[in-house]
Amino acid sequence: MSGNDLKPGVGVDAGSACVECLRRSWLLGRLGAWIQNVADDRPGRRTPEILRLGSEELVESVAARQADEILAWNESLDEGEMRKVLVNADCWACCRHDEGFPEGLADGADSPVVLIGRGEGLRLSEIGLGNSVTVVGARKATGYGLEVAASIGREVASAGLNVISGMALGIDGAVHRGALERGPTIAVLGCGADRPYPASHTRLYRQILDRGLVISEVPPGADAWRWSFPARNRIMAALSGMTVVVEAAWRSGSLITAEMAYDAGRDVGAVPGPVTAGAAAGTNELISSGAALIRGGQDVLDRMLGAGAGQKLFGPEIGPGETEVLEAVEAGLRTVDEVAVKLGRDTGETARTLARLEIGGYLRGSLTGTWTRTSLAAYSSAGEE
Repeated sequence: MSGNDLKPGVGVDAGSACVECLRRSWLLGRLGAWIQNVADDRPGRRTPEILRLGSEELVESVAARQADEILAWNESLDEGEMRKVLVNADCWACCRHDEGFPEGLADGADSPVVLIGRGEGLRLSEIGLGNSVTVVGARKATGYGLEVAASIGREVASAGLNVISGMALGIDGAVHRGALERGPTIAVLGCGADRPYPASHTRLYRQILDRGLVISEVPPGADAWRWSFPARNRIMAALSGMTVVVEAAWRSGSLITAEMAYDAGRDVGAVPGPVTAGAAAGTNELISSGAALIRGGQDVLDRMLGAGAGQKLFGPEIGPGETEVLEAVEAGLRTVDEVAVKLGRDTGETARTLARLEIGGYLRGSLTGTWTRTSLAAYSSAGEE
């Protein structure tokens, strides 16, 4: 592949990263188990310290006995062979020496020197501090957390901002799915970008490839280790201008992501939860310590774009019958029965209409059966707002 053959939708040649930066990526893939042994004594927080080291110092620190062998192997890696691996995995590579390398990763001491990824829906150079938001949270999320995460993803993507997360179970998956309803999303993985992780998110992975990007700092085929997750978290925190934590217990890795965002000079927000809920202990503490209180996507947009800034966000067109139901909820009616009685409609029909309005992004349904309005403005089929 020549230097002029650009990967569609990415703007970066599949083999454009320089050989030394590619070798660094391959080295991390080779050192997975050794790094794990060293990083285990301070889970999460030790990883950035290790990844700050240069390649020779890194090898000597984590695999001293095999250092000469590993360094010789790394130096012998053939540029053409590494590029062939990328092409065969349908991946592209962009290093810090490329113009398209994200601005958020340009100056961090522990930032990756190369990103390897897949995807056709977004250019890597379009991920900027002013137009990107990272949303993370608990894997074992509550229904409330999943609902809020999906809503934030939808509303932020509707405003044209990039939504970044880690494609994990729980909050990550919810925010990706919400964003995909309105625009592209970026998944940062701890394993190779050619591997759907977790496997249960294979369908989501394919959807992200179609409309966004999947990126990683390790080569195709690389396994995920425990240290891989704080490693990818530091990338997510640095890529965007703001990190939002939706749900997090006391020892959640999402709190480490928030800490990394603070260290990188980024804005941090958190969604509040019940003081009695373990899943909200970490987020409530973040807010108590000064993080922005985030009630939904509009709060994120206010932080990123300024209060009231940006154009009014509209959802998909709705008909007169749906408009009546929407207006009933806006008037304060919260349940299916209340809306049905007010409009003189069948309860089943009303429930289906409410569900359609939720899918369209106009309403939020709760586990208790109540409905609330989102900030999305409506177009009716009659042409009225």
